[in-house]
Amino acid sequence: MDLEKHDATSPPETPAPLRASDADRDRTADILREALAEGRLDAEEHAERIDAVYRAKTVSELEPLVRDLPAPSRSRPAPDPYRFPDDLPGPGAGARPADSLVAVFSSNTRKGRWRVNRRLKAFSLFGNIEIDLTEALFEQRLTVIDAGSVFGNIEVRVPENITLRGAGSGFCGNFEVVSLEAEDPEAPVVAVNGYAVFGNVEAKPKRGRRIADLHDRLRKHFR
Repeated sequence: MDLEKHDATSPPETPAPLRASDADRDRTADILREALAEGRLDAEEHAERIDAVYRAKTVSELEPLVRDLPAPSRSRPAPDPYRFPDDLPGPGAGARPADSLVAVFSSNTRKGRWRVNRRLKAFSLFGNIEIDLTEALFEQRLTVIDAGSVFGNIEVRVPENITLRGAGSGFCGNFEVVSLEAEDPEAPVVAVNGYAVFGNVEAKPKRGRRIADLHDRLRKHFR
């Protein structure tokens, strides 16, 4: 009797909310970015939801932000026009996850001697991000930077002897990539893609800065 009474009156235990990871937030932000590009969200709605994404602490806080939006396409992505044939990983090769730089009401800087990943995601919300590649170590020909700025600023600086390309959109903001073609056809390529909503994304070569040992690096890393 005592056992039956205890079972009837004890409330069921509620599982603790699952904490959101950086990858969870990035996936949600990607869905919102696609919705903005397709016109499903206007700039103001997108900014409000992105703000909520990077403030969310649990997965349950992220789910309502994309509940009324279609799931991201699972079809095979179109070929990247900036990808070199030998940048494709071989059979069984594991892809290194994209590096992420986030600035929410703050600043984030990456500069000096650092190894550049194939893909870098940068997102600024009322913040500032500086990506300086003038002393970076390129271990692949193609580096793609996905830049998203909402009321923020993202600046990308590259050496003068590499190739810089990009494509993006500005919604009441500025998205500018100063195209650059390297003399060496095998020089690294940096492609900056993304959007700026009431913000700024700018990518251009840094005057007077060149990779002095470019050919040595090409022979070491690419051949």
